[in-house]
Amino acid sequence: MITLTLAIALVFSLAACSGGTSSTPAPSASASASPSPSAAAGYEIALVTDVGNIDDKSFNEGAWNGVKAYAESAGKTYAYYRPSEDSTEARVEAIGNAIDKGAKVVVCPGYMFAESTLTVQEKYPNVNFLALDVASSDMGDKVASNTALITYQEEQAGYFAGYAVVKDGYTKLGFLGGMAVPAVVRYGYGFVQGADAAAKEMGITVDMKYWYCGGFAPSDDIKIKMDGWYTDGTQIVFACGGGIYLSAVSAAQAAGGKMVGVDVDQYFVDQCVVTSAMKYLKDSVVVALTELYKNDSKWPASYAGKQTVLGAAQNCVGIPTADTSWRFKTFTVKEYQDLYAKVVAGTITVSNAIDKAPTVTNVKVDYQN
Repeated sequence: MITLTLAIALVFSLAACSGGTSSTPAPSASASASPSPSAAAGYEIALVTDVGNIDDKSFNEGAWNGVKAYAESAGKTYAYYRPSEDSTEARVEAIGNAIDKGAKVVVCPGYMFAESTLTVQEKYPNVNFLALDVASSDMGDKVASNTALITYQEEQAGYFAGYAVVKDGYTKLGFLGGMAVPAVVRYGYGFVQGADAAAKEMGITVDMKYWYCGGFAPSDDIKIKMDGWYTDGTQIVFACGGGIYLSAVSAAQAAGGKMVGVDVDQYFVDQCVVTSAMKYLKDSVVVALTELYKNDSKWPASYAGKQTVLGAAQNCVGIPTADTSWRFKTFTVKEYQDLYAKVVAGTITVSNAIDKAPTVTNVKVDYQN
């Protein structure tokens, strides 16, 4: 993963990284650890969670870590809020509660915030919003100047993971997606493209099962499905979507199978996690908030009312290379770095199309939806 220092350096040159039951601020998010100003004045930076919580080991947690890291380094108070249910109305209500309690900046992690962000940016013109995984088109291209959008080239992260696992000897793969939303589809189709590229280089054929479960929470149905895949010979599954990784891990543990994590480095979940297709959420949130506060608490021109797309060229997607996270047997960090450089240089292009499955020659994909 890129370091924060590198991320901040890149922002100057590349203008990039260059449901709960309560919407009150969680006690564990108390800003008492922040030196200034007093929490009695409210919580200046807020994060409103998507489906799940800040300990989901995935998207919410990655974004929250960015809020926490920036706020503590800058002496800002901060808190997180959980919508009362999975609905636009509940998200708008939670955002309103955060603002009532002093929020001047609200971070909204996840595509589900598109509609609510469209509402609150007009209702609260003096509050700044940072929406992650929300594209301008998701908001009908009506992004106000107090809103900044960040999206990621998930297809590249998926490509790196697919390429790596095939190069490491896995030939029976699985992709378990949550809901078939753009970010998840890009991860999945990138995974297919990467596996195909590696298989083509090796002169082999790879099999892949591919399925969207329709949600982001673990369930018995997902566990049963994954049990079937592993029993049928699947060696490794890319679990892509919030808490569904828990069902995949449970099945992998029972079968002695392997797994690919998503969004953040999930090496700590279990030894079965070989690698993770990552967005550097924490770093990109820190960089965006740094730019906001450097510009007198207003989004600079590079962010205001715009969608920033971050990928390999900005060192904002990839797979982890730390010793504790690198669990490949034969695929090397050097090979990965060489692959990464080719994607950055444009020698390798990964399609981000989501309207149809990628054309492949060396992967037989069993699309099960």
